[in-house]
Amino acid sequence: MPFAMPTVPPEIQVAIAILAAVQVLLVVTATAHALMWRREPRAAALWIAISLLVPLIGPLLYFVLGINRTARLAKRKFQRRRATERRDAPDVSERASTVGDLEPLARLVDRIGVEPLVAGNRIEPLWDGEEAFPAMLEAIAGAKKSIALCSYIFDCDETGHQFADALAAAGARGAKVKLLVDAVGAGSSVSRLGRVLRKRRLQVRSFSPLGFSPARLLRFNLRNHRKILVVDGETAFSGGINISARHISGSSQPGRCRDVHFRIRGSVVAQVMRAFAEDWQFAAGEALEGDQWFPAPVPCGATMARGIGSGPDQDLERIYWTILGACSAAKKSIRIVTPYFIPEQGLKHAIMTAALEGIEVSLVLPEATDHRVVHWATCAYLWELIQAGVTVVRTPPPFDHSKLIIVDRRWALFGSANLDPRSLRLNFEYNLEAYDPALCETLSTHYESLAEKGRKVTLKDVDGRSTIVRLRDGAAKLFSPYL
Repeated sequence: MPFAMPTVPPEIQVAIAILAAVQVLLVVTATAHALMWRREPRAAALWIAISLLVPLIGPLLYFVLGINRTARLAKRKFQRRRATERRDAPDVSERASTVGDLEPLARLVDRIGVEPLVAGNRIEPLWDGEEAFPAMLEAIAGAKKSIALCSYIFDCDETGHQFADALAAAGARGAKVKLLVDAVGAGSSVSRLGRVLRKRRLQVRSFSPLGFSPARLLRFNLRNHRKILVVDGETAFSGGINISARHISGSSQPGRCRDVHFRIRGSVVAQVMRAFAEDWQFAAGEALEGDQWFPAPVPCGATMARGIGSGPDQDLERIYWTILGACSAAKKSIRIVTPYFIPEQGLKHAIMTAALEGIEVSLVLPEATDHRVVHWATCAYLWELIQAGVTVVRTPPPFDHSKLIIVDRRWALFGSANLDPRSLRLNFEYNLEAYDPALCETLSTHYESLAEKGRKVTLKDVDGRSTIVRLRDGAAKLFSPYL
């Protein structure tokens, strides 16, 4: 008796047809989006393959993980956030011609940025909380008109209370005080921090606050990683130091770390204040204008400087392109200090190209980081750099949170940005570039001190990793765009 195929009920046939049609529609949509919007061809090809090979789930994964909603959300929300327009300034050609063979770099940053390169600045490095916090508190204590403070982390520890008291005292004297913290950076202390600050009658806002609504969940990656303090529109502080006791040696706070901050005076302070004003207008809906916040610039010192803000609301990642330009402009040396190093292909190739051209390129990283998976991903990149001639040094504890790039001992870049995808593409960051041999000499001396205390990583060290460790590091590298 011939075998009879079972009859498929009509309703199941319809369901299968609908699922097949949905799969085709999802695959076509995901493929079209990946082809048009994914910057990296390999990433686009990978997502298209996943969409084709994993029915229904593959395209849905792409719609959840593969689309950069942070950039789209930022552009939509921040397109009208500009509190002030770029002020008239001398044409960059006048300024660029004074920096010698670094002129192409100055022109590049002028074209990708919104701020001019300005003369008449004094920039001083402040090492760790021991130097930075007293200087910042002294400036706050002397404030007469205004204080603008933005911090990614504002801990409710002894340091946080010191700053809260100093800000409250300034407010009581009549100074206008604006305090901006990041919702993710403040973490679990955000509600306690709010109570502490409101008790002192301080005006505090949370940047892109979180919640359980779909709209607020999408803001999780919309983070303000900037560290800015501006007092009376005349003195600014910026760098990598948060308001936290962990930056002080001997503190009982876990996670002790080293870092560097900078005291800034002169014409560029107005640019730092503008960056804060833009963020404040978004968070509080209030425009900060007038001499109270933007007094007439008073030149102070011989440093040429410029503020470089970066964020997902921009079509060009300004800090990223500045670093690429610096690698291209270097003639003798490139020195990099960063706590997190997950370079995307363009940055990795720029660093390797400089080393292969015979430029002295060195990279200082902490021996261990506070994010283990990031550390693993970094390890997967080192063999290529070392093979190209880059010197890699690992520094012992405490964890070094500094972010510095020094080119030819004449140009420096410093601020809040790490060398990873989150800082260079997702976060709102703020760095400054400085053309000043004297400042760069001081920073280079610090760099050399770090390198002397560290351990040079060799190709033998990297090749000596076990197979399991290599697999672990490679897997972390695969997911590095999401770290």
